Amino acid sequence: MTHAAHGPSCARRLRQEAVARGELPKQIARTIHAHCAVSLLRAQRLARGLTQGEAARLLTVLAERRPNPPRVDGDQLRHWESGTHHPRPSTLALLCSFYDCSPGDLGFENAVAASTPPSGLALTGRVLPSPAPARGPDGPDGLEEQVDAARRSVDRTLATGTVSAAQLDMLDEQVLWAREQYVYTAPAPMLRVLLDHLAEVKDLAEQRQPAAVQVRLSELTAMLATLVADALMKLGQLPRSRSWYATARNAADDSGNTELRARVRAQAAMLPFYYGPLEEAVSLTRQARIISRRRPSATAAFASAAEARALAKLGDAEGAEAALRLATALFEQSGAGGPADRDAFGFPERRFRLYESGTLTALGRTSHARRVQEEALRLYPTRTGIDPALLGLESALCLARDGSPTEACQLASSTFLRIAPEHRTPIVEERAREVIGALPPRAESGRAARELREILALPPGQM
Repeated sequence: MTHAAHGPSCARRLRQEAVARGELPKQIARTIHAHCAVSLLRAQRLARGLTQGEAARLLTVLAERRPNPPRVDGDQLRHWESGTHHPRPSTLALLCSFYDCSPGDLGFENAVAASTPPSGLALTGRVLPSPAPARGPDGPDGLEEQVDAARRSVDRTLATGTVSAAQLDMLDEQVLWAREQYVYTAPAPMLRVLLDHLAEVKDLAEQRQPAAVQVRLSELTAMLATLVADALMKLGQLPRSRSWYATARNAADDSGNTELRARVRAQAAMLPFYYGPLEEAVSLTRQARIISRRRPSATAAFASAAEARALAKLGDAEGAEAALRLATALFEQSGAGGPADRDAFGFPERRFRLYESGTLTALGRTSHARRVQEEALRLYPTRTGIDPALLGLESALCLARDGSPTEACQLASSTFLRIAPEHRTPIVEERAREVIGALPPRAESGRAARELREILALPPGQM
């Protein structure tokens, strides 16, 4: 009885469980092959957490380094994985090199046996006749020795500086842990953690690595550099933050990962959004949206929501409302926004509402903005970072614009004082000063405004 193949989510779960046990990709592939009823070739890809498109792209990069490179694309890989077509010998050799497997591990052992007579020597698709007795170093035996020696030399070169699959998976787990910690850890101590991880990734990337490994190291570099840049922005170190965002973009572009390239640009737009120029924030978010090609994803929704907020702050009401409608549609279609999303690279509903609140506040739609703020605050877990404080300060902005300056300053003061001292960074102070800037001229010298200024001027330990 033939069982239907399981979906990718099943393989993803098996892989996560196996990685936690310390298993290698070859072991994971056998488990996926047996459990999910997929071909061995597909199981090898799933064991490494690659999509068909990603695997095809990496295979193409690897093939370009070879003479007469075989052509590989997503359609061909799908045919090979489904068994409707078989790869040619040169392509099979490429697949074996890419997955570090034998043809049998990929499900093509019979094809190799059928195409290679036991008494022949296969070279570039041609089968030589059985060698005659040795006639010195220039005879057939000498050729075989040269072939074997060349293979051993190439294998040693490929092994130099490579990273084991287990080591790479461990790095992935460490970076994922850092992304989760970043959501609620203060930026100063988090910087040290991120820089330690970056040093480890950099040491490995400086060595010669196979294409697939190098791509993953570039992805990890882009993620860590983005978080470093964001932490520096929160601490008010703006030139350094800008430089690190440039590094993150370079690493993301080097990886070729479209989702990551878009995400890094959308995140980099936060620096000009808070500190100017706003036009740069709009440019970066639009770049991210174009790279995403409006395909429903968390990143596409994030880019559009960030663009809406920047346009609203620039006073482009029509553009902001159009971008917000697009962000809402992309967010709903993508299925993003799980309440348990605690990843700094996620885009849960509470964060979407934060950007929606910022857009509505800047547009002067204060009643709607306050409803969104209340809805967002209900979604935040107990342990979190500064986002709830930013929502509270936006509520204070709404009060200031609605003609309630005293209440606005009091809310801004109480919100700021509730923040843990290690999270009272310059970016929060700037948002609190925006409340003062939104007050009517007569209220700027009032008692509530003076108290807010005094609170912002005090060192953290004296509050």
